[in-house]
Amino acid sequence: MRGLVLGLQLLLLLACGLVGGPVAAQAEEAQRQVLVMLQLPKAHYRPDGSYAGHYGAGMGRQSRQQVAQSLAGQHGLEMRSEWPMPLAGVDCFVMQLPAGDRRSSADVARTVSEDRRVAWAQPVGLYQAEGSSAQEPLYAAQPVAQQWRLAELHRVATGRGVRVAVVDSGVETRHPDLAGQVVHSQNFVGDQPPPAEHHGTAVAGIIAARADNGAGIAGIAPQARLLALRACWQASPAQTLCTGLGLAKALYAAIQQGAHIINLSLGGPDDRLLALLLDQAQARGATVVAALPIRDAPFPAKHPGVLVVGSAPPVPSGALLAPGRDVPSTAPGGGWAVVTGSSFAAAHAAGLLALARELDGRATLVSTAQGRIDSCATLARWAGQHHAACTAVVHTAE
Repeated sequence: MRGLVLGLQLLLLLACGLVGGPVAAQAEEAQRQVLVMLQLPKAHYRPDGSYAGHYGAGMGRQSRQQVAQSLAGQHGLEMRSEWPMPLAGVDCFVMQLPAGDRRSSADVARTVSEDRRVAWAQPVGLYQAEGSSAQEPLYAAQPVAQQWRLAELHRVATGRGVRVAVVDSGVETRHPDLAGQVVHSQNFVGDQPPPAEHHGTAVAGIIAARADNGAGIAGIAPQARLLALRACWQASPAQTLCTGLGLAKALYAAIQQGAHIINLSLGGPDDRLLALLLDQAQARGATVVAALPIRDAPFPAKHPGVLVVGSAPPVPSGALLAPGRDVPSTAPGGGWAVVTGSSFAAAHAAGLLALARELDGRATLVSTAQGRIDSCATLARWAGQHHAACTAVVHTAE
């Protein structure tokens, strides 16, 4: 395959509050940052005796800010920013080691966590996603068209009324195949409108590209509505970077926006803050889909309740297989590209979940004994007697 190889994309989970500036400087700065979490009071309790107003505001918030300033001074840290998270029950304070300080952020986080005023503190984590893209003309047919009988699936469901959050790099909302498909777009990397980027645009197209415009591809769930939540940016054709606060804010926004399905294509070490937000999302009825990591990466793949999807066998027990090799999808600039990787297999699963969710809010996926997702059996399970399921699933090599 000719063209631009994205290969193994590193999604570096940087610490809170990092936006703008050269990529190398951002990464270096982030590795000196520590997230310090202070517990919020219960919603019914206010230190100033007031039960009205915004949750966590007033004297209580001022008190937490004073505690944070005290902690920063005590541990030789610089205050950077703050983000209250009432759904998670904490305030996140970003603190940074001064220039020239040779302590590690992990050691500092452990020391800060010992203070009884602190819920917990954490350093930076490393995350990565697998995916590649080639700038080639659109292939004549999508693999899923035959493997999943896509046209027959769309006679049963199209994802109408289902909200799918794409937590990724920037999505080109004006792409001919995505125009009108995105109901909410938000940038958690910077304060400018999100740019169009390869990974996020490809994931969005696989899930919900238009099926009625006579061009390009058809998404798995063309009448689902996308939440394009930019938590990452494309630093180069081979590298996509994410900030920790960006990912946390995107997950928080997905919960607030009522996402039924959340697509995450990243893997790395356990992260307490992101784990808490995934628990909150699932408690509110959202299904979280993650790409199978290429090496040991417990989060989010091993987080309880997360649906893990790969593009080629073998997959570990509990993970599923979906089309993810040589898949045409939307690309920046109004064109299309061929993509490969578990990131895009996860997008297929997210789209199929949207179809099933249209039929039944409790919907799950059906798979074969080998772990391959059976699209027809999935819809047949939830369609009931009023719909005809498609004929048969095709188990071709991926």
